[in-house]
Order: sequence, then C-alpha cells, then structure tokens
Amino acid sequence: MLLSLLIFLPIAASLVAALVPERLSLLRWLTVAVLATEVLLAALVYGQFDATNPAHQQLEQADWITLPLGNLGRISIDYLIGIDGISLPLVLLTAIIMLVGAISSWQITKRPNAYFSLYLLLTGTIMGCFVALDFFLFFLFFEFMLLPMYFLIGLWGGPRREYASIKFFLYTLAGSVLILLVMIGLSLSVIDPVSTALAAGLINNPADMTAEVLALIQQQLATGQLDPAQLVHTFDWRYMADGRNYLPNALLSGLNDVLVGNVPVRTWAFWAVFVGFAIKLPIVPVHTWLPDAHVEAPTPVSVVLAGVLLKIGGYGLIRVVWGFFPDAASEYTVVLAGLGALSIVYGGLNALAQYDLKKMIAYSSVSHMGFVLLGVASTTGEGVNGAVYQMVSHGVLSAMLFLLTGVLYDRTHDRRIDSYRGLMTPMPQYATLTAVAFFASLGLPGFSGFVGELFTLMGSYQSAYVPGWITAISTLGIVLAAAYFLWTLQRMFFGPVWVRAHSTEAPANSPHVLADLDPRERLMLVPLGVLALLLGLFPNWVFSLSHAAVAQWLLKFTVD
Repeated sequence: MLLSLLIFLPIAASLVAALVPERLSLLRWLTVAVLATEVLLAALVYGQFDATNPAHQQLEQADWITLPLGNLGRISIDYLIGIDGISLPLVLLTAIIMLVGAISSWQITKRPNAYFSLYLLLTGTIMGCFVALDFFLFFLFFEFMLLPMYFLIGLWGGPRREYASIKFFLYTLAGSVLILLVMIGLSLSVIDPVSTALAAGLINNPADMTAEVLALIQQQLATGQLDPAQLVHTFDWRYMADGRNYLPNALLSGLNDVLVGNVPVRTWAFWAVFVGFAIKLPIVPVHTWLPDAHVEAPTPVSVVLAGVLLKIGGYGLIRVVWGFFPDAASEYTVVLAGLGALSIVYGGLNALAQYDLKKMIAYSSVSHMGFVLLGVASTTGEGVNGAVYQMVSHGVLSAMLFLLTGVLYDRTHDRRIDSYRGLMTPMPQYATLTAVAFFASLGLPGFSGFVGELFTLMGSYQSAYVPGWITAISTLGIVLAAAYFLWTLQRMFFGPVWVRAHSTEAPANSPHVLADLDPRERLMLVPLGVLALLLGLFPNWVFSLSHAAVAQWLLKFTVD
C-alpha cells in the first residue's frame, strides 16, 4: 500500500489543513511533516524496487467502474497503480521537490489554510500521475492537478496573476481535451485479455491466465472469433501498449485505414496526444504560458511548476505518445526531433535576451525540456535514458534556480538582472550556490546537467531516424546556456556593490537588503546543490533504475 499512501496521505492532510484553526505555525509544520513522510515512503519504495525487472512493481489493483456497452461488451475502469524504472525516478524527484517547496512556503502568510491545503492536494495529484497505470485514473489526477495550481498562481501570485493563471489553465485544459478524446478512442479499441478470457469461459479466475491463453485470446481477437458481447474494453496502459490487444476494425487500431483529410485517424490521434503533452512539457510553439506563469507565481509554486509539473509532459510523451503510437512516432521522427531542436535553440535565444531573472530561468526550462523531446525521439537506449535523467536533473536544478531568485526577491522585491552588481561581496554564500546552480545548468562536467544533455545528444547522434544536422543544431543550446548564465553571473556578482535604488524602500547599502543566506534558505539550497553534484558524479543512480524499463520499452520499435 506504499503507493496508495504516497497519493492519499497528502490528500487527506489537505482536508485537515483546510479545516484546522488558522494557526500559521501549525499549518507549516503539518505540511512539512507530511511531505517529509512522503520522502520516507518514496525511499521505502526505492528500497523495495528490483531494478533488473522491467515490469511494473508494487501493483495495486481493484475493480472500480464497470459499465455494460450492449453488443460491444462492457468497459472496465480499475484503480490500478504501480511503478517501473521510468516512473520511480520521477516519484523520488516529486517527494524531494515538494518538501523543498513546503520549506520555501514558510514565507506565505496570506490565507494559510487555503494555501497549504491546495499545496498538499497538488502533491497527491502529482504522485497519482506518476504511479497510475489506468488511463482514466491518470486523467483524473492530471485534471485535478490544474485546480490547485490555478489557485496557487491566481491568489498568491504577482500583479498579473489573474492573467497568468487563466492562461495556464486554458492552455493545459486545451491539451487535456485532446488527450481525453484519444483516451476514449483507445478504450473502445483495446480489450483486457484477462477479463475477456474470463467472460469467454477460457479461464475460471485471473490466476489461471497463461501465455498460451493470452496468445489464443489475441489470435481469436485478430480473426474475429470472439463474441463482441464478451469483450471487456479497458483503460489499462499495459494492454494499450500492446498492438495485439486492439480490435482489428477499431477506430484506433493499427490495421484501420479510415482517413480524415487523407490522414489516418490513428495519426490524428497521435498528434492530438502529442500536442496535449507538449503543452505541459512545454515545447515551442505551445510554450508561451510558461514564462507568464513563472513570473507571476510565488517562489514555492515556481519551484514545483519547473521542478515537477513539467516532467508530467515528458512522462506522458514516453508512456502514452511513443508508448501507444510507436508507428506514427517512428514515421514523424524528423519532425518531432526538429521540434526538440527548435525548443532548445529558441528557448536559449529568448533566455539570452531577458533582463528578468525569473523569465530567463523560465526560457532556459523550455530549452532544457527540448533535450527531453530530442532524447525520446531518438528511440535509442542512450537517448531515452538520457531523457529520463534530464528530467530528474532539470527538476533539481530548476528548483534551485527559482529558490535563488526568490531569496533575492524577498530582500529587494526586484528581479531585474541589471538592478544588481557585486553581490559576491555582501552575499558570498548566496553567490557560491548561484555559481553552482549556473554551472550545473549550463552543463559543466561533474554536475547532473552535463550527463543529461550528453546522453540525449549521444542518442540523437546514434539514432537511425534523426538526421545529423538536428543533433548539430541542438548542441547550440549548450553554447547559449553558457552565454546567458555566465553573462548573468558576471553582471550580478562581480564589480563594486550596487543595488538599484528603486528596488527597495531601504537604502541600497543597507546590510539588511543584502543579507546572506539564513539557516532556512541554506536548508533548502545546500542539499539541492549537493544532489546536483552527486547525480553528476554518480549518474548510475538514475540509469540503474531506468535501464531495464527503457530497454523493454524500446522493444516495440523493433518488434512492432
């Protein structure tokens, strides 16, 4: 029940936070205690995980909804959760980043009951997204996640928070509608072979299911020998990923040749789910909500948004877009890898042009998430493992970067890069950790950023489907990252001490304005910096988890 605890412990705590008397210290410690428990639970899950087994582990399954469809059989929705080597690193990342964000939330004093309740609800829904194996269950968590994030930005954000929160909501909702349409089509196209074998009388209970019975069911399905009234349609991701479980005449079957506008329906479905998850990642040109959301969001929400929420987009690309539509993904590899390269370069150029520190980091996230798309599009072991690693690395580094921005904003209420000079002298600890975050993010060897970008580029270069010029263009992202991070470091931290007068009510030379890190800020930032270094020195911590699952995932591109 560890995975269920990861989901429902913070959801239950969110109800408690909403109902207890408004005592700020109690709400803070409740949230931190719950999320520290989440880290311990994630560590227990990690300790029980068998990295050599590519199958989903710690499965929890229960019948939830069963609806008759008349002559079409019936449809089954299960409470089905589990983890594999692709989802486990993201579960661990979520637990760590949500705890760090809770400590960062110490500064929140406005409507604390609502804030901490929504924050805990967000934690549970994110965990649900990464462990759900039923598409319907995943979609519920995916949709519920929008609500707390909308309010967290809209109520506790900056001056343009209403605009940013509505834009975030509408973009993500549009993507959700596309995913919903495809999800319905897939569920009506796929059967659960175990439940169908039970309905057909081939087995008496699920434990009797063997490979021979499974092959027989799939053969009878392909030849139309099964009674349609006995078919059990499913939302189970494990069955949706196997083309042999599709009805041959179904709308989204690989054998269906129905065209809409001279394009197969299955291809339209592929692009619909791709756009849905590309918005979340985000990928150019559906990225414009991200800079606005980051600029207006409070620091803890920016930490969660960049550190965790964007990774649901990358996870969806691996699990759904390439997992369910390998044929279409292979056909359009050049276009998809090209979009990844475009995001890398375009995001880097925009980051280079920014004077707002938060906007620069937001556009750098667009660039770094482009490497995730490039790695997945390569459909190579190096590329996909590198994409998973890049998501973990970026989660740690982006959280650290937004926390550093929040530290400066708390002191001066100014995020402009050109409002500061010489911060190295009055804030040496802050400057040191900023340098660590910047150099790690630009890909300095020894830090996690280098490993993620290296492996995605290696996978792209070795891919039989990705042209070499796309890989060559993508390397410009590393050069651009070095340019905007080093330019920012030089402008803000070297030279004589200076702070723009209008950036604070206190005098520019006040020691309070440029006070160095306090213990709470060090508690957040130092572990993230150490983790970025350790992941860079020991990347096998992630690769050992993801390797077997990625190898199994890649089989569909050789077998199918």
